[in-house]
Amino acid sequence: MKHLPLALLALGAGALAAAPALMPAGYDWLRHTTSESAAQGVPGAWLARLGFLAFGLAVLWIAARLGPHWSRPTRALLLAFGVLMLATAAFSTRPWQPDAPFDPVEDALHSFSATAMGFAFAFGLTARLLKRGRDRLGQGLDAVGIAAAVLIPLAMSTLTDWTGLLQRGMFAIAFLWYGVELCRSPQERADVA
Repeated sequence: MKHLPLALLALGAGALAAAPALMPAGYDWLRHTTSESAAQGVPGAWLARLGFLAFGLAVLWIAARLGPHWSRPTRALLLAFGVLMLATAAFSTRPWQPDAPFDPVEDALHSFSATAMGFAFAFGLTARLLKRGRDRLGQGLDAVGIAAAVLIPLAMSTLTDWTGLLQRGMFAIAFLWYGVELCRSPQERADVA
């Protein structure tokens, strides 16, 4: 029963990758984030929102289905990641254009959900890593995911001309982590304690 969540992961990744093509002039995928391609009042923002929605639904399905193989903290944190991803689809950030009107409450809700989502991912993978046992591949993927969730946002705050590219790298790692976790055998993904 891996086909549905894999299809949702593919749809989410494809929509987020294609979203810059629908953006009006002035959007630069190297500099502007995926959230900005889903921003309030921006024509074509529906495609990035669809990407967030598909990703969130895939994660909820994966966490619900694989949860019995994970520790309770891992399951709770990765379920939270899925819910928060849906919230980022529902609440859009402000547009990147400085004079464009926007709803500040919706922007704040988006910012909160996106930040909390990053923490849920980092802590969820940390909980997963601590229970992996001798699974070297799993440990390596967890470590890469944790590093991405912590280091990429820090890099984004200083390398502002590359914020979009950096964030897309972080998303690619998250998509990869969920896809690999889903495709592994029950023995490979089972926690040892």
